[in-house]
Amino acid sequence: MPRQVFFYDPPERFVAGAVGQPGERTFFLQARGSGRMTSVALEKFQVASLAQRIEELLDEVLRRSEGSAVVPAVAPADLKDNEPLDQPILEEFRVGTMALAWDPEDERVVIEAQAATEEAEEGQEEEEFEPFTDEVTEGPDVLRVSITPGEARAFAQRALKIVAAGRPPCPFCGQPLDPDGHICPRQNGQRRSTLVT
Repeated sequence: MPRQVFFYDPPERFVAGAVGQPGERTFFLQARGSGRMTSVALEKFQVASLAQRIEELLDEVLRRSEGSAVVPAVAPADLKDNEPLDQPILEEFRVGTMALAWDPEDERVVIEAQAATEEAEEGQEEEEFEPFTDEVTEGPDVLRVSITPGEARAFAQRALKIVAAGRPPCPFCGQPLDPDGHICPRQNGQRRSTLVT
């Protein structure tokens, strides 16, 4: 089937966000620019993984350039975005695989999120995602965003904050705590009380 590419170079805004209550949140990547907006759904672990990989990529670019690259060590304060996701949130697709790259010519971070395929949904092994090129016209839809290193740092900082804003972890087993407690395997399956006396 023909591939639909949602390409933002550069976007006016590119963020990760979540809607819903902790424990029942849905996570999104959202790009906006040129009078259009694209929202794609993904898992919490994918958001965390993308943020961590962006930080690692930028640190590596900075290390290899011996400090000469235009990569800030931390997110610039003027690029921080704490606003909620833009409404309405219309999910274009659910993300299956992602690719991340450094474009040395433009000194930008390129992020690609590819739609999940039916094979992956059925539990079959999904083929490794080949980054999008202009020649590829068939396959799953793709969201592609090209952002500056500063914007990438700000994106990663916000994404990690969004992930951490969920349910607090159990101090014993590390699993998320529900508002009414949870069955902790470290406590022999006993439900911990959340009442304070």
